[in-house]
Amino acid sequence: MYFVYILYSSNIDKYYIGQTENIKRRLAEHNSKRNLGASDWQIKYVESFENRSDAVKRETEIKAKKRRTYLEWLISNNV
Repeated sequence: MYFVYILYSSNIDKYYIGQTENIKRRLAEHNSKRNLGASDWQIKYVESFENRSDAVKRETEIKAKKRRTYLEWLISNNV
């Protein structure tokens, strides 16, 4: 399985969108490396896919929206 995820950092008030095969490991990497400018990232949204190409396609779709309001809508409507 592959996952598309949205992270949020309250310290810098930013969202991050990515895809991975291991979401727990990836979150730990984001928080330990501080390569995104924060170490308080929290998972706010996850979608799962059977293959990486579908996950990358969905990640690209979400990133193409380029709107914080869309990300917040997506998170709030997560079922």
